[in-house]
Amino acid sequence: MRHFDALLCRLSVCVFRRGVLAAGLGLCVITSVFADDIALSEQNFDCIIEWPKVRNTRIKHADPEKLKEAMRIFGDSIPDKEYPAGTILQLVPFEAMVKHPRDMFPKTNGWEFFALDVSEAGTKILDRGDNVVNLSQGVTCLSCHQPAARYDFVCEKGHGCDPIPFDDQKIGELQRADPRCAKK
Repeated sequence: MRHFDALLCRLSVCVFRRGVLAAGLGLCVITSVFADDIALSEQNFDCIIEWPKVRNTRIKHADPEKLKEAMRIFGDSIPDKEYPAGTILQLVPFEAMVKHPRDMFPKTNGWEFFALDVSEAGTKILDRGDNVVNLSQGVTCLSCHQPAARYDFVCEKGHGCDPIPFDDQKIGELQRADPRCAKK
């Protein structure tokens, strides 16, 4: 219901600004509600080692300026600062988190979690949303990321999240073993 109320509110503002209901309705709703969101497909998740890296985390964004901002926020561990919508973070090839506008996933401040199946053929999305269960841990991604709410739900050492079962060396091995990366 919250999304519907927000849609009606934005729609009425948009109609007021446009002055034309019938002709501008579709465009108005799309540009007002979803302008900052990104379209995601399995193709967004490619060879992890080709993405820029800050410490162990791989970061991707289609906009170079927003990528730079996301890397700065992550690199400086800035509390109370939101990542730009469209930011993709991956520590290991089989999991990811993607930042959307806050309204898309209010429980996670806009973050959508992904469980991925990766192979030489590419990526298959197994599950996505704000209630994805991490199969190796048996709990939701959100339950682990919740303690890092002050850091826009991004876990890292010192952000309050429980440690993951991989050390830095193992994370590097998993990234380098990503089957989506072409061996040349």
